[in-house]
Amino acid sequence: MVMLSILLVVGGYLVGSIPTAYLVGRWLRGIDVRRYGSGTVSGSMVYEHVARWAIVPVGLFDVGKAALPTWLSLRWGLGEGTAALAGLAAATGHNWPLFLRFNGGRGLGCFLGVLLVLFPHGCAWLLGALALGWLLRDSAPWAFFSVVTLPALAWMMRADPSVVVATLGMALLTAVKRVEANRRPLPPPGRERWLVLARRLLLDRDIRPHRDWIRRTPE
Repeated sequence: MVMLSILLVVGGYLVGSIPTAYLVGRWLRGIDVRRYGSGTVSGSMVYEHVARWAIVPVGLFDVGKAALPTWLSLRWGLGEGTAALAGLAAATGHNWPLFLRFNGGRGLGCFLGVLLVLFPHGCAWLLGALALGWLLRDSAPWAFFSVVTLPALAWMMRADPSVVVATLGMALLTAVKRVEANRRPLPPPGRERWLVLARRLLLDRDIRPHRDWIRRTPE
C-alpha cells in the first residue's frame, strides 16, 4: 500500500506536468504560449492567443489530470489523505512541469479536479468565483479570494481534516506560484519591487491594466 501510494503521488506529478496549453499552442498556431500575455501555460492564454474553443479541451484535460489520481486513490482504498496528496502532486506538476523546465500554469483546473472528487462544495465555490471574474472581465483577484478562503469553507462544512489540509496546500501553491511568476525578473530593490510583488499576489500580473497584460505579444 505504501508503494502504491508513492506511485500514485509520483504519477500524479508526471501526469500533471503534461503541458496541455503549451502543446495546443504549438499544434494549432505554432506559438509558445509562455511568450504571450501573462506567460502562463494555461487555458486563459489559449483562449486569448490560440483559439477560444480550445479552452474547453484544455480545461477538461487539466481538471482530469488531477481528478484521476485523486479518484484512483479512493478507488484503491488508500484514503482521503493519499488522494489529496496525489491530487496536489498533479497541481504541483501543472505549476512546475518537468517537461517545460518548471515553467507552468496556476493550477486552478487541477484544483477543480481535486475538489470535484474530495470536496464538491469547494469545487462549486471556486467555479462561482471564476464565473464572477469572467463576468467582471478580470478573474485573477476573484480566483485568489476563492482559493485562500477554501480552507475556511472546508472547516466550516466539517470536511475531512485531510481535505482542510489540502485546501491549505492549494492556497500555498497559489501564493508561491503567483509571486514566483515563472521566474519573471523583478524591478530593482525598492518601492516598485514591492508594488510588483503585491500585484502578482493579488492580481496575478506586474501592471494594473488587465487587458494590457493578457494581450501582450513578443513583438
